[in-house]
Amino acid sequence: MSQRFDANTLGSSVIIGVMVIAFALFNCFFTIDAGQRGVVLRFGAITDVKSEGIHFKVPFVDRVIRMEVRIKKAIITTTSSSKDLQEVRSEIALNYHLEPSEVGRLFKEIGLDWEGRIIDPAVRETMKAVAAQYTAEQLITKRDTVSNTIRDLLGGALKKYGLTVDEVSITDFSFSKEFDRAIESKQTAEQMALKAQRDLDRIKIEAEQKVTAAKAEAEALRVQKQVVSKELIQLREIEVQKIAVEKWNGILPHVTGGATPFINVKSSK
Repeated sequence: MSQRFDANTLGSSVIIGVMVIAFALFNCFFTIDAGQRGVVLRFGAITDVKSEGIHFKVPFVDRVIRMEVRIKKAIITTTSSSKDLQEVRSEIALNYHLEPSEVGRLFKEIGLDWEGRIIDPAVRETMKAVAAQYTAEQLITKRDTVSNTIRDLLGGALKKYGLTVDEVSITDFSFSKEFDRAIESKQTAEQMALKAQRDLDRIKIEAEQKVTAAKAEAEALRVQKQVVSKELIQLREIEVQKIAVEKWNGILPHVTGGATPFINVKSSK
């Protein structure tokens, strides 16, 4: 009976031992996917940073923290004041990534909440500094310039933490209702002024066209007047007399008084 008990105990121990060894072997390896880095911790201290692939770790002792190094996107809403003291509410879209070589230092100094502890405050402070350089209207009309300025300043502020800024865009600007109404009124006035200017230009062009046409007509009359010379008048008289001779039937008209019409027959031949 004791031998059977000992055999059963030994068999169970072997099975448990095999399972423990298999579990330990399974936990000896870990995988880091593409676009990640693995921070290896041993008793809370960073011992190494692993790149993509399969790696070895000490089971039950080492712990692996996976961190993305691909481009990430953060949306931050900020409130600031413009140069002309208008309150500006902005929505900033930030594309950034972790520098692979700085992952260990970032985790050691900041942890995993780098967006809440580093990025959000940096974006808000940068937007306040940039907005103060432009009027509210300029923030709208020069949006690309404002975005580039934010990107440059923010890039310098985040670089020291191992974060690289890839792109910054302002997805929304909003102001007070009073300012929006003022902008709308200004735009309406500008549109009306533009329409008035266009009408004035059209009237001016039409007037110039009429003056040009009148000048052309006067010039044509002047040319015609110059062409009507004394010789031309004589030629027209001869043509008229010739036509009269061709139509004459040889009978002089009967007149009760006055001179007999004279026809210069010699000249018409």
